Amino acid sequence: MNSEQFLKQLETEIKISKLSPYTLRNYVAFNKQLLLHSGKEPTSIEQQDIKYFLADKMTNRAGISTILFLASIKFAYTTLLGKDPTSGIKRPKTEKKIPEVLTKEEVIKLINSASTKKSKLIIQLLYSSGLRVSELVNLKKQDIDFNENTGWVRAGKGKKDRMFFISKKLSKQLEKFADKHKDWNYIFSEKSSLSTRNIQKIIQKAAFKAGINKHVHPHTLRHSCATHLMDAGVDIRKIQQILGHASISTTQIYTHISNEQLKSIKNPLDEL
Repeated sequence: MNSEQFLKQLETEIKISKLSPYTLRNYVAFNKQLLLHSGKEPTSIEQQDIKYFLADKMTNRAGISTILFLASIKFAYTTLLGKDPTSGIKRPKTEKKIPEVLTKEEVIKLINSASTKKSKLIIQLLYSSGLRVSELVNLKKQDIDFNENTGWVRAGKGKKDRMFFISKKLSKQLEKFADKHKDWNYIFSEKSSLSTRNIQKIIQKAAFKAGINKHVHPHTLRHSCATHLMDAGVDIRKIQQILGHASISTTQIYTHISNEQLKSIKNPLDEL
């Protein structure tokens, strides 16, 4: 099996496994890079070839990138050749970075700085629901119950459906917007879904106009939603369900960034 055949079969296996387009792109790209770097055919790849690649190409990359690279090689070779050349290679520990969040005042500024009605609705929905941007762009009118102020993510991360909730005032605004664009296939776009890059640009533009000196992106609104729910005393398991986290440990990151809960603690010096 030559390199071209190997990569073509890898693409086929990923599609059959119904992995995400993101996984498809990265798995194929990493395997292609390894083959080009080694100058070998797939059947000749050994553990040392992977180590050489890691040393040459991945030393300045984040730990999560190395983990993704090794996962892509392992999937390809165990699936297509029945061997795992990554076996025995130590995986780096992932960096546990605390996500940056917006204050409530900054969220208001961001919404008010949106340039169009649609942009304002997109920002409000991301914050109100805690949706991932990939979930938002695929929303259709039939996915939202405007009377119940709820919606459904269809085949989200992990290929699971889940319910989300939105504010009553936003629900009414979305319903009016959807009724105005009845011929659109998606809530926010006509024929094909918006790209996540489109949403990133909308939020970055609004953040710049609002004068927010933070690195603001779509996921910032998801983090802010979760943190503000935590500040309001919402049970962490309910927040886990809202965000669609498979593990409670993922949600627990928000216990470290809940500023309101920290502010409520009485300082020991003041108690003397």
